[in-house]
Amino acid sequence: MSMTLLGWRRHVAAMYAEVRATSGDDPVEAAARFRASRDRLFAEHPDTPLSAEGLTAFRGVPYWPYDPAWRFEAVVEPAPPERVTATSLTGEDFRLERFGRVTLPFGSLEVYWIAIYGGGVFIPFRDATNGTETYGAGRYLVDTIKGADLGGTAGRLVMDFNFAYHPSCAYDPRWSCPLAPRANWLTVPIRVGEHL
Repeated sequence: MSMTLLGWRRHVAAMYAEVRATSGDDPVEAAARFRASRDRLFAEHPDTPLSAEGLTAFRGVPYWPYDPAWRFEAVVEPAPPERVTATSLTGEDFRLERFGRVTLPFGSLEVYWIAIYGGGVFIPFRDATNGTETYGAGRYLVDTIKGADLGGTAGRLVMDFNFAYHPSCAYDPRWSCPLAPRANWLTVPIRVGEHL
């Protein structure tokens, strides 16, 4: 950990806090501000996930247009606790504790507590776009360790797939990222959020 990495995490947490505060009124504008801020972070921050080559070629993170049909406030249904191991592309294991499940119109996702560096709620997923239109190993929707949290109330989580993003390992193999367990592999294409 470094002070610059701490600055990165604070910036990301502030970006999501702004979305939580403003997306109820105008989710399209909130997403546009979020995306512009994220582009600046990638381009200017010393802890960018981009490789040196990627930084030179960087012209902004590509996103599909915002589609409000992909924003849900889902009830987190209790699920029997289960320990799951998520493995990275480098073979590193990350321990997850399943504690809930969200049911969406196109499938369900398990909700995990990631049991590393302080813990946090974690929802990675794969879908039918992986490997062609999005990173082959999937995307993240919620990762509260890094501040990626769109909010929710009374046992619910805001699940806005327009904010789905590639893990850092998609940009540079120096990063090791937990990938979506099989239970979070969706069969539908989700053409919102970040893409290649």
